[in-house]
Amino acid sequence: MSEFVAELVGTMILIIFGGGVVAGVVLKKSKAEGSGWVVITIAWGLAVTMAIYAVGSFTGAHINPAVTLGLASVGDFAWAKVPMYITAQMIGAFIGAVIVFFNYLPHWKETEDQGAKLAVFSTDPAVRSPFSNLVSEMIGTFVLLMGILFIGANEFTEGLNPLIVGLLIVAIGMSLGGTTGYAINPARDLGPRIAHALLPIPRKGGSDWSYAWIPVVGPLLGGVYGALFYRAIFVQEFSVAFWILSAVVAFILIGAANAELKKAKSGNEPEEKVKPVPEAEKKLV
Repeated sequence: MSEFVAELVGTMILIIFGGGVVAGVVLKKSKAEGSGWVVITIAWGLAVTMAIYAVGSFTGAHINPAVTLGLASVGDFAWAKVPMYITAQMIGAFIGAVIVFFNYLPHWKETEDQGAKLAVFSTDPAVRSPFSNLVSEMIGTFVLLMGILFIGANEFTEGLNPLIVGLLIVAIGMSLGGTTGYAINPARDLGPRIAHALLPIPRKGGSDWSYAWIPVVGPLLGGVYGALFYRAIFVQEFSVAFWILSAVVAFILIGAANAELKKAKSGNEPEEKVKPVPEAEKKLV
């Protein structure tokens, strides 16, 4: 199997299981309807595990542009292969989403909630606040890349590593995913979002393109910084890129906090009281 096909198939498997569990939980008249967040997070972790088992021996199973870019940024992956890997991941994610659509064919017309239909394909924030949503995706993917690298630094019984990475995904989903749905993977969100836009889903509504940049930019920034951070702190190899990105991340964090504090302040300001009109003025009127 070629590297291109391996990344395509691995990402397709990821979305079949990951998008599939979301569909089962949110679409009407599914036997899994209403199973909840814990079921979703566990299944996404197993989705990653199965994808790694499937294609890990061919490519290392990046199945995520943030992983590919993060590894390339610290010299663990050839930059020349980055475009090929990301292209394969995007196509695989799209195909996986189409397969999920066909699996749940009767359930689309049974589901009135347009947001639920979109959730099968892509993420959306619990509280829409662009700067903060960006930060959440950055933090989740920062932890993902750092976790992949420190897991890789340990020796496990042969075949156990994919399961440990899957548990990392479960941990991220349960602890950090409640804000944005933890895309932590640009292909996982953008590929299926394109599928949502193109597929003939009954009464599907829009694909929320105004939000689509966040689960792309956030994971890419967080993934690269997670890899650079690991290399700087764990291996003591500090680079110019690490310091530059540290400044960028600090700027985004401060900006997000400042924006939320302003919102909180404006929301807590008491309404201006209307002064009562004196009796003398009332008589003049």
